[in-house]
Amino acid sequence: MKHFFLLFTGLFFIGINAQNNVKKSINNTLENWHEAAAEADFDAYFNLMTKDAVFIGTDATENWQLEEFKSFSKPYFDKGKAWSFSRLERNIYLDRNGTIAWFDELLDTQMGICRGSGVVVKTNDGWKVKHYILSIAIPNENVSQVTALKKKFDEILKDKLRNNEN
Repeated sequence: MKHFFLLFTGLFFIGINAQNNVKKSINNTLENWHEAAAEADFDAYFNLMTKDAVFIGTDATENWQLEEFKSFSKPYFDKGKAWSFSRLERNIYLDRNGTIAWFDELLDTQMGICRGSGVVVKTNDGWKVKHYILSIAIPNENVSQVTALKKKFDEILKDKLRNNEN
């Protein structure tokens, strides 16, 4: 019984250590991805995304498939200044197989504090971003002001989207 307990305890700690190593690898991928944007390294940035990646931006109209996102982003990268996001906080969660992970992060950006969240997948070339959502973090006490500010835009977009359903 004592040997079983020791074996179980050892396997438990090996599992936790392996999970921590995977999370470190994912964290490094995300740090490199953000750094590539800050350095306007187009190839490095997009090589850290899957071929079917999706990037959802802060504007309600920004739901970019990878090739569209590349086209949108290219002029910014070509000017030598894309965007600069640095991590303030990040949480990473793993599936049981260790091949898919999801995360959320608070970022220091040129737009103030933003929240990023997404999905990364393990590929033959390492971890890659498959889906990313960027949102501007709005303090609760400012929501009514922001809602009023964007009311006209939202009404126009809602009408357009509803008309597209028919």
